[in-house]
Amino acid sequence: MLVKTFGSTILGIDAITITIEVNVDQGVNFMLVGLPDSAVKESQQRIESALKHFGLKLPGKKTVINMAPADIRKEGSAYDLPLAIGILAASEQIKHERVGKFVIMGELSLDGLLKPIKGALPIAIQTRKEGFEGLILPKANVMEAAIVDKIDVYGAESLLEVINIFNGTPSLQPVKINTREAFFQGVESYEFDFSDVKGQENIKRALEIAAAGGHNALLIGPPGAGKTMLAKRLPSILPPLHLQEALETTKIHSVAGKLRRKDGLIRVRPFRSPHHTISDVALVGGGSWPQPGEISLAHNGVLFLDELPEFKPTVLEVMRQPMEERRVTISRARFSVDYPASFMLIAAMNPCPCGYYNHPEKECVCGQPIVQRYLNKISGPLLDRIDIHIEVTPVPYQELSRTTESEKSHAVRERVIRARQIQELRFSELQGVYCNAHMSSRALRQYCKLDAAGSAILKNAMEKLGLSARAYDRILKVSRTVADLEGAPHIQAHHMAEAIHFRSLDRKNWAG
Repeated sequence: MLVKTFGSTILGIDAITITIEVNVDQGVNFMLVGLPDSAVKESQQRIESALKHFGLKLPGKKTVINMAPADIRKEGSAYDLPLAIGILAASEQIKHERVGKFVIMGELSLDGLLKPIKGALPIAIQTRKEGFEGLILPKANVMEAAIVDKIDVYGAESLLEVINIFNGTPSLQPVKINTREAFFQGVESYEFDFSDVKGQENIKRALEIAAAGGHNALLIGPPGAGKTMLAKRLPSILPPLHLQEALETTKIHSVAGKLRRKDGLIRVRPFRSPHHTISDVALVGGGSWPQPGEISLAHNGVLFLDELPEFKPTVLEVMRQPMEERRVTISRARFSVDYPASFMLIAAMNPCPCGYYNHPEKECVCGQPIVQRYLNKISGPLLDRIDIHIEVTPVPYQELSRTTESEKSHAVRERVIRARQIQELRFSELQGVYCNAHMSSRALRQYCKLDAAGSAILKNAMEKLGLSARAYDRILKVSRTVADLEGAPHIQAHHMAEAIHFRSLDRKNWAG
């Protein structure tokens, strides 16, 4: 008897429906075709053990299973459940009438229990798109998949519960979630707050500007000055995720298997902080069967690179194109996948190997050539993509011992949101541009016009402070953001002056 069940595979962050055709006929062989990998081929032993646990068995006949389309490689153990249901239906051990109305995914343990899978959210989206009645998957994934409405999502703990659904004696009910209600429940929950930081008002201002305009920023200063502490609090002042952004971010984390099981939907902007020993593939994504990297996991959030010069040069250089295009394309011989990578880069570094170059009190022991060699680990093209460079100086005792509370993140966030709303209105007719950092050269000329005073300040800064030509566009974008925070329709001289202040590494005393 021929029976068709349906599963799914992930390509990029989207799902593709897989048709599993099971034919049980006269003979004594078991064949699994359709480009399965080793994990899929090994499913026969897991299925056999799980069936025995519930008093069922593999048919003692010729069993041929085809997984179509046959030119797409099938990987992983998540096909155990649809294969098992197909075998049971084709051998008439369960009723087959409704088997083809569901997409079924899950890994079987030897005792028939179901283990979680990756990519439940994109699978649920594709299931609804193709008009299936419902989706059956492990209970651990049900909160994630139930975000998608207009389909029935069943979360099963064992193979027996799935069998009962098709035999007409279900012990499970579809899980329903109010997506908007679930999203807004935790949208304001942050572990860290700006009020925890003593002093550093200049750095807080720089991060507020970075958040308001979506600018990349580099914090440079001695050990213990608070660079990491400040960076960890940046998400608390960013605008809240829109529901569409939350869904897209959740899809990426779902595909990567990074979604916490109790969370159906990511509600706050991600903050990723990879160690400096990370490989280029782990950072941008890839592998023989591509997976999203850290820059995609930071999509719609913050990527924090601490100790920036300690990262391998190849790792830093592969970020350049994704930072510009806000997506990464991974190509293989037979296919290519795109992963979104629209993130804010916040980097931190010491000014030299000993950490005390330009320190107000401690003396640097490195010497100018060593300092220059250390700074040269960060290439010019990468610095060109970082809008704000700011020196972080040690906090004096008077600030540390102050008992009055600093401004809370909520107050800063309100100003950032107002500035972002101005930018959304300004760029409403430009596709893919949502904040000042995304402006093209044409948009820069249109929205960043300077008056005589502003032009004079910029000209003077480039000549007297030794600013490089590559800093020109970045200063214009940052000055536009400073004006937006103030609610000013045009860039004024003091906006320009503040933007120039945040280009520390372009100055002569840093250039050597």
